[in-house]
Amino acid sequence: MRAVFHFASPLRVFLNRAYREETFEYDCARAATLKNAIEALGVPHTEVGALRVNGAPATLQRIVREGDYVEVETTKPDSDPDLRFIADAHLGGLARFLRMLGFDTLHRNAFSDEEIRQLAETQRRVVLTRDRELLKCREIARGAYVRALKPEAQLREVAGRYGLAAHARPFSLCLGCNLPLQPAERSAVAARVPPAVLDLHEHFVRCPGCDGVFWPGSHYRRMLSAVRSSFDVPS
Repeated sequence: MRAVFHFASPLRVFLNRAYREETFEYDCARAATLKNAIEALGVPHTEVGALRVNGAPATLQRIVREGDYVEVETTKPDSDPDLRFIADAHLGGLARFLRMLGFDTLHRNAFSDEEIRQLAETQRRVVLTRDRELLKCREIARGAYVRALKPEAQLREVAGRYGLAAHARPFSLCLGCNLPLQPAERSAVAARVPPAVLDLHEHFVRCPGCDGVFWPGSHYRRMLSAVRSSFDVPS
């Protein structure tokens, strides 16, 4: 089925150079859906926003027909107060930043693609990756191809796409365990922190997983400064 495609400018980076013109013709497989055709051209379905075929709204499940004119828009910013993420092996720095902001983010260097797909489907997690083929998997309903290479820039990218500033709860999760931190009595942690720290601070928290004890010291302020340089978050 020969159809004409028009991709929004941000999506053209996924296309083969031969198809980066404003509009182009493409021979789709017979009975291909829009999802099949768009992903065959290189664009993961998670990066696709509104679709129009011959000027009318369409879904990814629509079958491509001979002579169709297909317009593919990019995703719009999405703000959800219950966002949960899973980051692939190459995005450890980004995962740490997201946990710092209070967003439940799974990350492990040993995660296989199969595990990521399963967790995305069963726990309704947003997949963050630089592997476009992974994002084409049907089990992944929500995901983002992270274009930036450095964690700070990756954070800005993800924050803009998902409206994170409105829902951030800085330093409410353990950066290592991804578990909610719990208030700890000063007297209960007195033997576990340096005397100078005990003299300077009244408020402490602990992780129920690793049993680490934390307080808002200079490290906290440096990390918060790094986050705020990316976007505004609540104090």
